[in-house]
Amino acid sequence: MTSKTAGPTPPENLTPPQQSMPEVNRLTSGDITASLKAGFSDFLARPVMSGFFGLFYAVFGILLVWSLVWLGKIWLIIPAIVGFPLIAPFAAAGLYEMSRRLQKGEGFGWSEILTVMANQRKREMGWMAFVTLFIFWVWVYQIRLWLAIILQDTSFSDFDGFLNIVFFTPQGWTFLAVGTCVGAFLSAVLFSVTVVAMPMLLDRETNFVSAMLTSLRVVAESPVVMLGWAAIISVTMLLSLVPAFLGLIFTLPILGHTTWHLYRRAVSSAEE
Repeated sequence: MTSKTAGPTPPENLTPPQQSMPEVNRLTSGDITASLKAGFSDFLARPVMSGFFGLFYAVFGILLVWSLVWLGKIWLIIPAIVGFPLIAPFAAAGLYEMSRRLQKGEGFGWSEILTVMANQRKREMGWMAFVTLFIFWVWVYQIRLWLAIILQDTSFSDFDGFLNIVFFTPQGWTFLAVGTCVGAFLSAVLFSVTVVAMPMLLDRETNFVSAMLTSLRVVAESPVVMLGWAAIISVTMLLSLVPAFLGLIFTLPILGHTTWHLYRRAVSSAEE
């Protein structure tokens, strides 16, 4: 008679548990209004810290334009200025963390916020930064492409000459029209995949693909409202660039805080 030694019973399911997608809520114009009020309140609660992130972003923009002038890349100034707001969602990570803590009634100082921002490089936020910068690179490259195709026979030696060609010649009008259409498409794509993805990655443990898909679902659920929010961001950011980028000291923090509160209204909490 033979005996069999019973070994440990293998688990029935060796597949790791799948991450469930969060529920998204339908938004109204009232949600944008309430989020703007909450965002402005967060800015007033910590104006110096909030303004620091806006100042940092503004200084980066000034240095970017100065570098292009120094390198003689005059034609890149307008595309860089117009495309500069595309990377704002990533730059606002510290503002999202501030709003998260304010909403929970948690105290914080500079070290807590900067530590959280530094730790994002170990999480999925780095991949979202790659997506953002890649689309910004595509934006700049397509401008260079249309510049070569449409303005190939035109020469300019300074920024004023470039502006005169772009705004006062038929070739320049064609360049503006094509560049604007392509730029609007790229901006819509980037907005759709990041509008709630950035704060979501900071708020919960999830991967960047799930965050982007959730962002797309939010836009699809409330397309008109999100289009309105995109328009508010675009107009506000572009107007903020006029006074030598200095308007960003105030508008970037308010828009960043507002984005956090809109995310909280659009995506159901992980605890729910």
